[in-house]
Amino acid sequence: MIYKVLYQESSYEVPVRERTKSLYMEAESKKDVRRKLIDRNYNIEFIQELDEAHLEYEKQSELFAMENV
Repeated sequence: MIYKVLYQESSYEVPVRERTKSLYMEAESKKDVRRKLIDRNYNIEFIQELDEAHLEYEKQSELFAMENV
């Protein structure tokens, strides 16, 4: 499955919507996503599993890039 992860770059800062970033990655589950990103010290706000229609929509964005972990 492909997941969209919304996060802040530092887990020590208060989340601010304007500084929220996103990344896309393939994983078995949301728990697997968290396990793969644990060493990055991100403040993960939300993990969303993308269905085919949503994935195609996200691919239209110039910011779309799959993360290799």
